[in-house]
Parts: sequence; C-alpha cells; structure tokens
Amino acid sequence: MPTPHLADFVKAYDVRGLVPEQLNVDVAWALGSAFAQAVVLPEGATGVVIGHDMRPSSPELSRAFASGVTAHGLDATLIGLCSTDGLYYASGALDLPGAMFTASHNPAQYNGIKLCRAGARPVGQDSGLATVRDLAQGLLDTGTSAGPSGTRQGEVVERDLLADYAEFLRGLVDLSGSRPLKVVVDAGNGMGGHTVPAVLGTGAGLPELPLEVVPLYFELDGTFPNHEANPLEPENLRDLQAAVVEHGADIGLAFDGDADRCFVIDERGEPVSPSAVTALVATREVAREVAAGTKASDVAIVYNVISSAAVPEIIAEQGARGVRTRVGHSFIKAEMAREDAVFGGEHSAHYYFRDFWFADTGMLAAMHVLAALGEQGEPLSRLTAAYSRYAASGEINSTVTDAAAATATVREWAAAQNAEFDELDGLTATHAAAEGADATGDRMWWLNLRASNTEPLLRLNVEAADVATMERVRDDVLALVRGEG
Repeated sequence: MPTPHLADFVKAYDVRGLVPEQLNVDVAWALGSAFAQAVVLPEGATGVVIGHDMRPSSPELSRAFASGVTAHGLDATLIGLCSTDGLYYASGALDLPGAMFTASHNPAQYNGIKLCRAGARPVGQDSGLATVRDLAQGLLDTGTSAGPSGTRQGEVVERDLLADYAEFLRGLVDLSGSRPLKVVVDAGNGMGGHTVPAVLGTGAGLPELPLEVVPLYFELDGTFPNHEANPLEPENLRDLQAAVVEHGADIGLAFDGDADRCFVIDERGEPVSPSAVTALVATREVAREVAAGTKASDVAIVYNVISSAAVPEIIAEQGARGVRTRVGHSFIKAEMAREDAVFGGEHSAHYYFRDFWFADTGMLAAMHVLAALGEQGEPLSRLTAAYSRYAASGEINSTVTDAAAATATVREWAAAQNAEFDELDGLTATHAAAEGADATGDRMWWLNLRASNTEPLLRLNVEAADVATMERVRDDVLALVRGEG
C-alpha cells in the first residue's frame, strides 16, 4: 500500500480518513509519535489519555497511536469506549493531553482522531496540528517505526472513567427535583447508547432520576444500520420525531456518532433550533452566575455569526455580554478562554461550558434543557417559544466556480437593499427596518454567505422577522449565487 499523503485527510480541526487506505496502524503510530514530540513533551506532560468510539477499527488504531506515544517514554491511559466529551472530561480531570478516535457521523469506512492539549484545550491547524501532520509524514516517508534510541518505553494502562464522567455531569445540573419526564433518545447506534444510560439512567450506579428514557438505536454499531448518525440532516431525525409523538413523550434528544452534539425535539415532534437551545442555556447560566454573586454585566456568552439574532438579544436582556465569533469549534473555544465565558453555542448544536474546561458537550446541554423543562409545567414547545423569535432558512449549500465573484454580486444586491456589512466570517449583510416594514415591504433580515474551506461551496444562512421576508431574501440570493438571477 502506498504511503498516504496526510495533508489529504488531516483537516483544519481533526483527522478524518478512509480505513485502511489513509488511516491505518502505521499512520496512527506515526501520528502518536508526532503528537508526543510536538505537543506532549514540549508542554511537560507525562502521558496521554486515549479513547475511542464504536467503529470496528477504533480499538486497533487507538492502540497503535498509544504505541507511538509510549515510544517517547510517555505513558498512555486507555479509557476505551467513550464519547468525545467523555475524552474531554478525561483530559480535564486527569490534566493530560488527549486523543479521541472517532469519525463522528462519517460513514463506516472512515475513522479519525480529535486531539487536545491538557485540560481539553484544542489542537487545530494553527495550534499544533499542522506540525503533528508534518512530523508524522516524515516518519512515514522514512519508514521510522521506533522511538529515539535509549528512551524508556512508557507504560500503557487501562482505566474506565464512564462513572466518573456521569457523576461529574450530574454535579453540574441537578435533575433530581424535576417533574417526571418521558424522554425519547435516538443514539443513532453511536456513543450516546453508551453514555445516556450512565448519565440519565442508573448505568453508572448513580441514583435514579425522574426520567423515563425510551431508547432508539442504543446498540453500538459503527456501520450505522438504521440511519446516519448526523442529526443536522432532517431525514435523520424522522424516526425520533415519530417516536416522540407515538410515545406521548415530553422531549426527544438526538446525538451524533461521537455524542458531542445534541439536537432537541419538542413534544409535537418538531425540532427546536440550536439557537433557541443556546439562548435557553445562556439564560440559565447567566442566572446561576448572578445568584452566585457575579454582576450580569461581567458574564460573557459566546455565539457564532450564524446564530439567530434572538441569541444576542436575549443575552442583552439578561444584562450579560454577548461575544460574536467565527464559525468553528477552535474559534469558539479560543474566544471562550479569552473572555472567560461561562457558555457558548453554535448553530451546529455544539455547546461549550466553562465548567467543562471550555469544551463542547452535548450531554450537558441536554441536561440543561431537561432541567428547564422539568422545573416548570409547560410543554417544551411553549417553553422554547420565547427563544424562537425569527424565521430561518437553515444552511443552504451551493456549488460555485468562483466564490469571490458570487459573493461580490450578493454584496451589490444587498447594498441596494440598504444593508450594512461585516466580514468577521464570510459576508454578513444586515437590513434593519427602523419601524416595522420599510418601503420595500421588508422587515428585519440578515444573511451570511461563507465559502467552504475544503469544497467549492458557498454556504448561505438567512433569517428574517417573518417567513415571507426570509423566503424572498433566500430566493433572490440563491438565484444570484447560482447564476439564475
């Protein structure tokens, strides 16, 4: 088999490649060795914590990575099956750099690695991943498969942290006083099937909660026999939506393959937008900080450029400070740490918490929603209505040959609509009618047009004060982007 070219599948934030053509035991060993040299040893850490998902290739690859790490005299702690946020917990609790073997929702023939520094701090292209990639490529090109001569071999130990992870999360959100709730959970045959029984049930030996969990696809199966484990795609939510209605449940939760993202379904079987979840959790976190004696104005909440306009509005209404950032977990995590933000949310259903080492955890966000629902008597649809103020298009992708030219055309169009612009991440155009509708009949709207970093795509998001305005802006802009206008 030819030596893989790592630049083809070591992406901006993680490793994601085909097994075994791209990611195999030799590549995993080289990446482990490179990670030890580029990140672990310079930081003075004594070892690495390594976890993996349910994919058939994950155990072998994670052990090969561990072998690359221990070749440099470092110890490797293998925690076995875990969610990505379970790995972040281990990195934070043990204060060790970490590696999570997962390809999230990618098809079965893929696997990947998410790397972090001690305390779950991110490793991306601009924060060490490019160096790891280049070092590993050199090891593969030269056929190196051993550590420096004279270096002692580090130890490999196995440790189960699932119960500790569950107990830690239970300590952050108290669900014991909730009214009884029926909860349908779709794990998509991913790691939610491993973590949900421990956190929301009694699988970790913790006290029973007033929750009746109805499981969907809890069997761990990296071939994803029921549907792709990507709740961002509407078709992957249909089974959960139907089950919520069928069982008369109060709420539905859908986790992706590595269970670091969580989507919410209300009692009617309707999706709750991640922006509404962001606003709801932000409100809870601000209130908790204020109750602990912090001034609301000193509390920071991070959100990205394509979050609903309701998010910064609601943050401001709570007296807190909203911090707007680019799309992507490395930007969110960096801004969270810089601002000491208590919480951050993204449209993709990644939710970040200061109390969780500024890392993302879908489980903790789900627990906040369950607590908010269980603390009052209204159904979830009524509870979340206050956080869902505008009509949104969702993200729409268009294949383009010249992204810059298409973006310039949209800018000209938006300028003629008296929009204001910013370019924090792509092009954001905002039209704010002073009183109700303006002369064109439009009310408030905004759009964001971002080019993909890896594909010839433009990603469009539109939000407006009403459906008619959103649809008009969406359709006009798509026609321009696709050369139909």
